[in-house]
Amino acid sequence: MDEHTLVGLASVIVLGIVSQWIAWRLHLPAILLLLICGIIAGPVTGVLDPVAVFGDLLYPLVSVSVAIILFEGGLSLRFSELRQGGRVFRNLVTTGILVTWVLVTLAAYFIVGLDFQLALLLGAVLVVSGPTVIIPLLRQVRPKGSLGSIIKWEGIVNDPIGALLAVLVFEVILSGWTHGGTTHILIGVVKAFLFGGLIGIAGAAVVVVTLQRYLVPDFLQNPFSLMLVVMAYVASNALQPESGLLAVTVMGMALANQKYVSIRHILEFKENLRVLLIASLFIILSAKLSFDQLALSSWANWLFVAILILLVRPLAVWVSTLGTSLTWREKAFLAWMAPRGIVAAAVVSVFAIRLAQSGVVGSDILVPLTFEVIIGTVAVYGLTAPFVARRLKVAQPNPQGILFAGAAPWIQEIADVVKAEGFEVVLVDTNWHNISIARKRGLRAHYANILSENLITDVNLDGIGKLAACTPNDEVNSLAALHFVDMFSRTDVYQVPPAETGHVSTELEMPQHLRGRYLYRNDATAMYLRGRFLAGAVVKRHSMTDEFDIEAFHARYGTDALPLFVVTESGTLQVATTDHTLSPKTGQTLISLVDPVDNGAVGKEA
Repeated sequence: MDEHTLVGLASVIVLGIVSQWIAWRLHLPAILLLLICGIIAGPVTGVLDPVAVFGDLLYPLVSVSVAIILFEGGLSLRFSELRQGGRVFRNLVTTGILVTWVLVTLAAYFIVGLDFQLALLLGAVLVVSGPTVIIPLLRQVRPKGSLGSIIKWEGIVNDPIGALLAVLVFEVILSGWTHGGTTHILIGVVKAFLFGGLIGIAGAAVVVVTLQRYLVPDFLQNPFSLMLVVMAYVASNALQPESGLLAVTVMGMALANQKYVSIRHILEFKENLRVLLIASLFIILSAKLSFDQLALSSWANWLFVAILILLVRPLAVWVSTLGTSLTWREKAFLAWMAPRGIVAAAVVSVFAIRLAQSGVVGSDILVPLTFEVIIGTVAVYGLTAPFVARRLKVAQPNPQGILFAGAAPWIQEIADVVKAEGFEVVLVDTNWHNISIARKRGLRAHYANILSENLITDVNLDGIGKLAACTPNDEVNSLAALHFVDMFSRTDVYQVPPAETGHVSTELEMPQHLRGRYLYRNDATAMYLRGRFLAGAVVKRHSMTDEFDIEAFHARYGTDALPLFVVTESGTLQVATTDHTLSPKTGQTLISLVDPVDNGAVGKEA
């Protein structure tokens, strides 16, 4: 292998992962940094030349990678999420797409000066949004109610629809408008939905049958499902060009909504693969840009981007939400969430080459203009979405509330005090007696199994950012931690230590990746905490001062005093764990479990 090729391959992976890590640290849109790094590595420094590294395999690899990304997106689409926002979603991927297509076409024709055929093609490409941008943003913003589900469904489903529209327009351009272009488009749409839908459902059925009957060993299940995704994509494309993206999206949706087998391990594998693919694709495609293409930027191009953001998207949302139950705040946020992503970049890159080879004049502007749209929309929406969500009061960007698995009386005591500090609390238990008492105390309590597949969609978790699994069953606690690790991240998933903690050898302890972080300290098991409360211990809040610091706290309440949480000046709820000892500072509030030494009331400042 040529040394330059090896350096190029290494730079793709290194730049991609490092960019995502820096973006995570700085709370910036990862794609924005990926595009910048790709431009620096490609046209600026010349370190990476994707054409030289990948040759003729470049666009086949890009196409397959996009298919895998959309399949992973389909795995996250559950029909139960659309109980409230289904009508809005349906309008957005029908009426909304049509409005966007028409307005983008007109803007490209009159403002940028594209030939009408190319403007129509660009309009079809840009009806897509960007699930690679939207999903990370939704995790950061956490919209309330059904709003997040609507945005996620739109972002994933309209990508294959937009790609299909684009390829049909592309074929009409090459064949000429005199050969029944309209009929050709209609036939192509029907064939795409027919072949894509059937092949996608068939692929999902094969995965379900093989897993249900144990025909594939565990270590081959993820590679086997990946093989079927690629097969479905290629087979559908062979029958109808660009219907493969629809096929893999349908396949993912079918797997996500079936009830026969668990696909959690497949989803985890695809999520990890998606991170690498997104990082690599944006580095590669932006590095492929040339100085000549970058130099095509003009005021007309950026005016075009501004019109997409300030006019086209708001009008599309307004038309799509007429007569719906969404509030004006929710509509406004929906109108401020339409970044373009990898599908637009990949599709337009392929079309530009084929149009240039066919001698279509003006096609060289499609790629840089699309990348300007991606950069502009990602920068605007990605950098402002958290602020806009806060101003519109449609999301809590940094939820600090706790979902308690278990509703025993001692858990209710802790939840009462956490709630009194202004944090949301939700209790889930299969013991109706505990739930009934908790509700009488004014706590949000739900009679349900914490491991239920539908819990996340059936229970309102607005304001909740942490899990505390506190049931007497250690296995249930660990399973609950694994169940919610994707939603809350491993950092904010906790469980009480198992009963045998500290009494068994290290070799017999539960592996860290199969459990949550242990709460409080090693001996703070569910049985221990229950016993402390039965013995008269209480939960109290203490305002920390220069005179009453953590040393004074322990001097007053003794070594049995158990710090539980710290509320910082900024309103962050810090949780005591076995791997993180709390160090409350002056001005902060310490919540702890103590044996009473005075007549102070439970839950009030001492």
